[in-house]
Amino acid sequence: MLPSQRHLFDMPREVCYLNAASWSPLPLATQEAARAAVGRKGQPWTLDPAFAGQQYERTRAAAARLINASPADVALISSVGYGVATAGKLLRVPTGSRVLLLENDHTSPFLEWMVRAPAEGFTVEVVPQPADTDWTSALLAAIERPGAAPVGLASISSVHWSDAGSIDLNAVAAALRRQGAAFLVDATHAVGVMPIDVAKLDPDFLIFPTYKWVLGPYGRAFLYVAKRRQDGVPLEQTQYGRRAVGSEHSEYMRDTRYVADARRFDMGERDHFISMEMASIGMEMMAEWGQPAVKERLQMLTDRLADGLRNAGVQIADRRHRAPHILSLKFPRGIPEGLIDRLAAERVYVAPRLGRIRISPHVYNDESDIDRFIDVFRKLAA
Repeated sequence: MLPSQRHLFDMPREVCYLNAASWSPLPLATQEAARAAVGRKGQPWTLDPAFAGQQYERTRAAAARLINASPADVALISSVGYGVATAGKLLRVPTGSRVLLLENDHTSPFLEWMVRAPAEGFTVEVVPQPADTDWTSALLAAIERPGAAPVGLASISSVHWSDAGSIDLNAVAAALRRQGAAFLVDATHAVGVMPIDVAKLDPDFLIFPTYKWVLGPYGRAFLYVAKRRQDGVPLEQTQYGRRAVGSEHSEYMRDTRYVADARRFDMGERDHFISMEMASIGMEMMAEWGQPAVKERLQMLTDRLADGLRNAGVQIADRRHRAPHILSLKFPRGIPEGLIDRLAAERVYVAPRLGRIRISPHVYNDESDIDRFIDVFRKLAA
């Protein structure tokens, strides 16, 4: 089994940080790269002309590797919201069809379609949050409900951020294909930890940022665009989205046709000399460890948590329905007042989410962290 990687992070032994689903700490190597990158921006005359292009393609390739995509099908963007807005511009949901969303899902894959629905003539159907956390069954029932209007699009997260419910994306994709519906996946809480293979899943769009599970900075995210969706107009009009627009030549706009792949959807001002390499390092580390090994380690930690919290006055979803790397604790009478702050005072860090406590370890955690949480939680919750 992959051992704890705590030595690669600036994490004192007394800190019990179990909140990767909010934001992960940066590896030491990433922090060092950031300091060097700031120096490059401080002296931009030292940059080789080929440097920027090499950074783009290194980062694009690292992101593509995590989802088994071709780099040509991945756009460099700033956020999940940017990616969903791009999808909204490229995709026309059929009039009279339904767009399926998850109750209390992240705002990015949710609100875009609510805004578009009145003008574009489709209806939004919000799938209720299931009491047993079985989001897959709830989604399949909504897709296949007899007598309902056809589904035009499902825009969902692969793991629900509040209850850690995991969705069987392959089953959902198959049901959507039977109706000819489009599929947008916010894979924020899956990439790097859970198996994501766009070649098999074949979504229309899949998006993920770097600042949580793939150990990167804010402001970096990636948009996979299926080839069938790559002939649309980008959200922004950029020089590098066109075939031959360049100030280095005597004719500035020699060829303003779009480039032929997902690179046309790269965000404006993508020249982030600081954060681009930072994003690459985290994703490359995740790929080196390997998704199966990361999942196995984190599953072991959350299973240990679940076992240690039996009869502790909390409800935990069945292992079949929850993500392997996140554990959500539901309280019959709500989270005890001040519990999160009292945990933090003990240097134990977790997140309150919709009346639950969300616990999300990563590769820098070990069994001692889990046992410490259980001991401190039982003491304070009592």
